[in-house]
Amino acid sequence: MRQALATMPKCELHLHIEGTLEPDLAFALAKRNGVALPWTSLDEMKAQYEFEDLQSFLDLYYALMRTLKTKDDFKDLMVAYLTRANADGVKHAEIFFDPQVHVCTNGLDFDMMLDGLLEGMMIGRERFGITGGLILSIVRDMDIDSANMILDLAQPRKDEILGIGLDSAEVGYPPDRFVDQFARARSFGWHCVAHAGEEGPAAYIRDALDLLHAERIDHGIHIQDDHELLERVVRDGVPLTCCPLSNLRLQVVHDMRKHPIPEFLHEGLMCTVNSDDPAYFGGYVAANYAALADIGMPMEELAALAGNSIDASFASDGRKAQLHAELAVWQMERGL
Repeated sequence: MRQALATMPKCELHLHIEGTLEPDLAFALAKRNGVALPWTSLDEMKAQYEFEDLQSFLDLYYALMRTLKTKDDFKDLMVAYLTRANADGVKHAEIFFDPQVHVCTNGLDFDMMLDGLLEGMMIGRERFGITGGLILSIVRDMDIDSANMILDLAQPRKDEILGIGLDSAEVGYPPDRFVDQFARARSFGWHCVAHAGEEGPAAYIRDALDLLHAERIDHGIHIQDDHELLERVVRDGVPLTCCPLSNLRLQVVHDMRKHPIPEFLHEGLMCTVNSDDPAYFGGYVAANYAALADIGMPMEELAALAGNSIDASFASDGRKAQLHAELAVWQMERGL
């Protein structure tokens, strides 16, 4: 079953490239780049990967991001992710990156960072045929001026970026703070997505739709608290990019058997399965599908989730048709 899920054609739509920084690579980059970490050994660093909540994860996440310094670091990070994604059956990936942290906090050059990520994506396409794009995420708990500065830097290269997102600590940073930045991104021709309803309430989901014009909701777990909103999202076909293992590790759900994805699917929500920050949460995308299989979701429903990931992507109609054809062959070979 796990091998079948790893070969099932799928898209990944909720993946933070910085969240694919595996402990061994982070430790190696720290040595290579002369970055001092507060842990003296790889084992000591790995012991930090038990999280009580979103903030405890973010503390480690941002500490390790300091090890990324050069264009080659960003290229290598991307190629390492796409190599793993290819092994998990990912055919198309729309990937978040956090330039505010790299540029405003860590003092890196925006163009250098973007060049490294794009070169890595080009290598992934040449080696594995994985299509996709980059989504520039606004870090919601950083200063608004830094978000505006990043958009200034991105504007000359707007055609190389797929969309804008909104991530990091959710509670206390509602969507209405970012209306201007999302309006500007839309003027660039970018797609709009936003993290909402992970730690924050269902009202954040509504505001992301109404104020930011989000085309997808990242996480969206707390939509189950507002049935009227849930019905609206079903009616409008708004996708949710769900991340089961992330939700479990960050205590959004306390038992995978109580994860709402099966119920969401039965309610008619276009939910998708993704890995979020897999180096921190215990599994890449195929492991997230396997976690749902382990709680009893049948293969037919898991294939439906893969189909949703294709429909929810920003790939061209032709690419979507190609991916649906590949998924149909996979299903036929398994009698589904």
